[in-house]
Amino acid sequence: MSRRPLLVGSIGLALLASACGTSQEQTPQATGGAPAPVSAECQPFAKYGKFEGTKISIYSPIRDKEAELFEQTWKPFSECTGVQVTYEGTGEFEAQIQVRVDGGNPPDLAFFPQPGLLARFAKAGKLKPATPEVTAATDQNWSADWKKYGTVDGTFYAAPLGASVKSFVWYSPKMFAENGWKIPATWAELMTLTDTIAAKGIKPWCAGIESGDATGWPATDWIEDIILRDVGPEGYDQWVDHTLKFNDPKVVTAVDKVGAILKNDKYVNGGYGPVKSISSTAFQEGGVPITTGKCGLHRQASFYANFWPEGTKVAEDGDVFAFYLPGNDTSSKPVLGAGEFVAAFTDKPEVKAMQLYLTSPEFANARMKLATYVSANKGVDISLAQNPIDKLSMEILRDPATVFRFDGSDLMPAAVGAGTFWKEMTAWINGKSTQEALDAIDKSWPTN
Repeated sequence: MSRRPLLVGSIGLALLASACGTSQEQTPQATGGAPAPVSAECQPFAKYGKFEGTKISIYSPIRDKEAELFEQTWKPFSECTGVQVTYEGTGEFEAQIQVRVDGGNPPDLAFFPQPGLLARFAKAGKLKPATPEVTAATDQNWSADWKKYGTVDGTFYAAPLGASVKSFVWYSPKMFAENGWKIPATWAELMTLTDTIAAKGIKPWCAGIESGDATGWPATDWIEDIILRDVGPEGYDQWVDHTLKFNDPKVVTAVDKVGAILKNDKYVNGGYGPVKSISSTAFQEGGVPITTGKCGLHRQASFYANFWPEGTKVAEDGDVFAFYLPGNDTSSKPVLGAGEFVAAFTDKPEVKAMQLYLTSPEFANARMKLATYVSANKGVDISLAQNPIDKLSMEILRDPATVFRFDGSDLMPAAVGAGTFWKEMTAWINGKSTQEALDAIDKSWPTN
């Protein structure tokens, strides 16, 4: 892809102005011309520069409704800077990004949900290091914990974008109220509730792990949440870096604990069928039976608020809400989460400007105004949250008492985290034994 000429003098000055939080009164100009006036609508974007006639491409796993909301969010940026943004979201991102890059057709920007996959491209020399301006904006707007996930071998490549809290269980407040059920505070109480729901003739849990080439990831989230609780944060870290082997007895025990729910026909799959239906049920549809009373509980992340049928009220007194997935006791509150990171495959000035804009609180706030969205950006106005789950998620992320860990499969080498872990957990749902599945994953771990 050819590099377009710089139309605005020095992009460095424009980006530096953004990083420092200043605003220009006029747009940058080509040498020899008079400064062009800036409309009130475009004033917030003047600091990014002017790039009339330029085009950039973004490739991402975010699609459907969420993709439309992203495009709507950055439309003013596009109109005011002159950058035409082509966005492509796909359920096959993890496999197809490699095909695109190997085929000499990389996107300008990609939204990586897996730091482990991002690291593969960085180590191969395919990504461009973040500019000083993007780095400064990241330092200002994000915590060091989040920045480290976009850093590979000491070089910072990718600023965070959105975030999610994964340690949630969705339910129907109306169903709970009608039956006198209480929100469980411990795992033992959760299992007692599970049996109570089953005794009513309702399948307690519904689930779906089908996601195209990424099928299996919701099952890995279950495993990660239990390892974080039962093996502890330090043990979780050891498991992620393979100091604790995948087929270690501690991991086997954690997976079997999940299997006591997901592989039990008495408990699943409400609204869809037996255990094996989990692997063929799209994750977007996994929790929908809660709205028709066909299941009681659905473990899924905060972003699942986007996937309820149109008109569903997400609130503590609404049609659906969520509670924290409890641990063995109430003495600690470990939280599993995830997010995306914006990495550049090209270093065109307009690409740098877009990457910087996506790092800003202005982008996150604009996206939050449209619909449900969670960001760990420190500049975000939590009052803009469109539903209580978003607000709760951001409060959890900002709470210094929260023991936060990023999604383990996303941190692992891509061959495992976005490969064998997903595939073997799908095979596990379909009948493969825990030991066989974990042995296969451990064997696939790269040796260098």
